[in-house]
Amino acid sequence: MADTAIIVEGARKTYGTRHALNGLDLHVTRGTVHAVLGPNGAGKTTLVRILSTLLRPDGGRVEVAGHDVLTDARAVRRRIGLLGQHVALDEQLDGRQNLEMFARLHHLGARHARVRATELLERFDLTGAGRTPVARYSGGMRRRLDLAASLITDPEVLFLDEPTTGLDPRGRAEVWSSVRSLVGAGTTVLLTTQYLEEADQLAHRIAFVDRGRVVTDGTPDELKTLTGGDRIDIVVRDADRLGDAVALLPVSGATVDADRRLLSAPVTDRMAALSGVVRALEAAGIEAADIALRRPTLDEVFLHLTGDGNRVDENRVDDNRVDGNRGKESA
Repeated sequence: MADTAIIVEGARKTYGTRHALNGLDLHVTRGTVHAVLGPNGAGKTTLVRILSTLLRPDGGRVEVAGHDVLTDARAVRRRIGLLGQHVALDEQLDGRQNLEMFARLHHLGARHARVRATELLERFDLTGAGRTPVARYSGGMRRRLDLAASLITDPEVLFLDEPTTGLDPRGRAEVWSSVRSLVGAGTTVLLTTQYLEEADQLAHRIAFVDRGRVVTDGTPDELKTLTGGDRIDIVVRDADRLGDAVALLPVSGATVDADRRLLSAPVTDRMAALSGVVRALEAAGIEAADIALRRPTLDEVFLHLTGDGNRVDENRVDDNRVDGNRGKESA
């Protein structure tokens, strides 16, 4: 499997009587973004901890960049980077000083550290802010600098654990652009995120995880077909006519959002369904404020596969947190 950067087969991890991972399987192709989505407690953070050698699996096969995480953890650490959920920067130092500090922690000499810092500042469009204290950076700039720091050793595989949590839309867009550039240069990225739009924007493939197993894995377009293909959305002018509008639909499985005066239903023949619904609404005297055809969203796929039940937050199972830890301990 020369083109496979991550291999997980039958991975298991148990905390007491709870199975955080329960025979999880995952294959990630080199040079791609593979997103892992799932509800709280599904096993996402446990998976990242195991892949980055911060946690030992109880069973199964786990390899990263061709090396086993149990028998060759040192080689794995030399080939990975980890961007945790929280920024791990010294705010009193400027951007360049932070990068040089991380480079020295990775045993680069002073001259090599300066050269590497310059390269990364240029790569992430931070050269102009290189001498500015991090405390004065925007959220997006901090996250880009944090991402740059995770690449000091030019890792083959990068783990991004909810990298844009708390960022505004501009900051998220900046991080997305940086991730696309990394993958374009050959880096493999495993992404966990709470933003389904983020997975839709970045991922070549998406794995939905629930109760320690991969429920399904596919491209964003493949996954969106799981809820029945295309959908038609109708916003009626008069909320009292919602029920009448639902009765006119030629298919079952419609959902209704009374607050938004919206009904949505799956359709097979897009244009035939649209023209048929328009004619039926007109004949019934129901005025539509808006009618649109669309593909299902990943949010709908997520709820379809996992439901919205409560889950135990996996981060509370133990105290071995990875927040801010890059998973790149010295060999």
